[in-house]
Amino acid sequence: MDKFIIRGSKKLNGIIPIGGAKNASLALMPATLLASGKYELLNTPNLRDVTTMIKLLSSMGVSFEQKDSTLHVNTFRVNKFEAPYEHVKKMRASIYVLGPLIARYGNAKVSLPGGCAWGPRPVNLHIEALKKLGASIEVERGYINAKAKRLKGAKINFDISSVGATGNTLMAAVLAKGSSKIENAAIEPEITNLVEMLISMGAKINGIGTTILEVEGVDELHPISISTIPDRIEAGTMLIAGAMCGGKITITNCEPKHITSVLLKLKEAGAKIKISGSSVTISAPKIIKSVDVTTEVYPGFPTDMQAQWISLMSVAKGISKITDTVYYDRFSHVPELQRLGANISLSENIATVKGSNKLAGAKVMSTDLRASAALILAGLAAKGETEVLRVYHLDRGYESIEKKLQAAGANITRASAEEF
Repeated sequence: MDKFIIRGSKKLNGIIPIGGAKNASLALMPATLLASGKYELLNTPNLRDVTTMIKLLSSMGVSFEQKDSTLHVNTFRVNKFEAPYEHVKKMRASIYVLGPLIARYGNAKVSLPGGCAWGPRPVNLHIEALKKLGASIEVERGYINAKAKRLKGAKINFDISSVGATGNTLMAAVLAKGSSKIENAAIEPEITNLVEMLISMGAKINGIGTTILEVEGVDELHPISISTIPDRIEAGTMLIAGAMCGGKITITNCEPKHITSVLLKLKEAGAKIKISGSSVTISAPKIIKSVDVTTEVYPGFPTDMQAQWISLMSVAKGISKITDTVYYDRFSHVPELQRLGANISLSENIATVKGSNKLAGAKVMSTDLRASAALILAGLAAKGETEVLRVYHLDRGYESIEKKLQAAGANITRASAEEF
């Protein structure tokens, strides 16, 4: 396994391009199952999770060719409707194949999902929604077995807002007979990207960008070319790197309106922000102010930025409280940040951070994707050398992060490491 070696306390200055959104790609790729043909998915990031989805869909007969950031997809020869454990265990988003398979082929066998080790993310919302659409579903021996001659439109009201369940239900409803109404639908940009793709394919969907989506089922869809939106979590992570390390960073190829909540908090922390089209420039404050954050579903502050914000607050002046209302136990990064000298205490889903500029390099181990990002940020700001182990977590969601940071002046290198 690889590790990152970081020699911190270097000012960052430069331009960092933002790649395509991981979580959008993982929805757009399974959507190609809904119609046979050739697709172009532009701005697709080269990530471990994308590779996992390619392997999963390839096992069903889908073929791929990737040229730079364009993913060419051919779904003419889909001949298997099973998502086996060997693929699904690596990534929770694998469950996205369930809706398209049952809608298009009337048959699906999907292993219960895996992914990051933390947090319960039950699949019952997906299953109950598909049942309402007429699917016959049984869960046995770790697999979801679903069948339906043709799905029928229905009214679905989610108890909680779920990006995954909204996406799966949408992909099933577009080929169902009759009308469907999805209430309390997720409004994250990644869902909007999926809706735009489905509409381009010929789906009839009203309410784009709102919590109520109305779908009129159609008999068939057609292949298209579409661009994946920029990754808002990568954008926020890079901006926090700029705030923590001094200097001035410009991120390009981003969508500023998708990170409004993060930009507002960075301004509160003292950073100067300038937006110009698809670029955002951050000038680091001389003194970072402590700012409380509570995570919420979009458009609130994202839970996927919680760990990175704790890193920033670790070098701020004063005391801050970070509350995660989305995933109560998403704090595995805290003990590792403490190894670097961060003063953090936990009480249920609230982290209290007493800021300091005395972070010092140490050997730390990442436990999940966003925890990895938080440790790299802290390492960049710490004095001395930091080793971040198990960076395969990071490779799931950040493309060539070390090269992008190096271009801005960071002293970070990737090296092979013995299994820890």
